[in-house]
Amino acid sequence: MLKGLSPLLSPDLLHVLASMGHGDEIVLADANFPAATHARRLVPLSGADAPQLLDAVLALMPLDDFVDQAAFTMQVVSDPTSVPEVVQEFNATLQRHGCAVSQPLERFAFYQRAAAAFAIVATGERRVFGNILLKKGVVRS
Repeated sequence: MLKGLSPLLSPDLLHVLASMGHGDEIVLADANFPAATHARRLVPLSGADAPQLLDAVLALMPLDDFVDQAAFTMQVVSDPTSVPEVVQEFNATLQRHGCAVSQPLERFAFYQRAAAAFAIVATGERRVFGNILLKKGVVRS
């Protein structure tokens, strides 16, 4: 246990976050996401709520400010213009951390990008479309 860190940040996740470089991507995936199929590195956190985990991650990791968009969510298949409650929570969390809201990606484009990500965190998020991909930024001193 460490002081000042969210208990959602497991040793494995902390190692992944510290190992990532500028521009590397990480996915916080819901319980339905085929994480084991797509992950180069899999971090299982089945007890974690995805928006709460996003908050904990953003407390440690900046998003890339050299690109137009650094956070992506999965577009709803049957209604591409809808914004699910879980995505609304992601966007509120992003804004609280001074980041731009997420941009939706078509389902298979999201899967393709997730497969190339540095790591996928398999959360216990039970709400569908509770997936977010983040591009790591530069840690400035």
